[in-house]
Amino acid sequence: MKNDLTLPMPAEALIPHRLPMRLVDTLISYGDAAGVVEARPAADCILVDADGALDEAAFVELLAQGYAVIKGYDDKLQGKDVSEGYLVGVRKLRVTGRARAGERLLVRIRTVGTFEGFAVAEGKIERAAETIASGSIKLWIVGVGGAA
Repeated sequence: MKNDLTLPMPAEALIPHRLPMRLVDTLISYGDAAGVVEARPAADCILVDADGALDEAAFVELLAQGYAVIKGYDDKLQGKDVSEGYLVGVRKLRVTGRARAGERLLVRIRTVGTFEGFAVAEGKIERAAETIASGSIKLWIVGVGGAA
């Protein structure tokens, strides 16, 4: 089983999202409920405009999918099926830059708390070592704790 979980690992193996809604591509690193996820939005992505610019709404989705990837990887490490979850809130979203189709983006995400089926994660999105968005998200994880 250890060989199956070697990093880097395709994000598709860790989350239910499929194209065209899957924005993340690869889990690069993981440790202590945190990780780094790579994304390269394609020109035909539904959140990329005709000029090739990534819509700001995509930053929230990148954070949520980044969390889903690290949660899915953690589930697999524990021998569980990948959890299903839903984004239920966004706080302190700060957008300080733009991104374009084809650019390599890194989503750095970490779980900062869990309680009765809910998780809070903080993350940032980087392009060429520059933070272009950051924020905190709240998620409901189906079937975990008291939220089932």
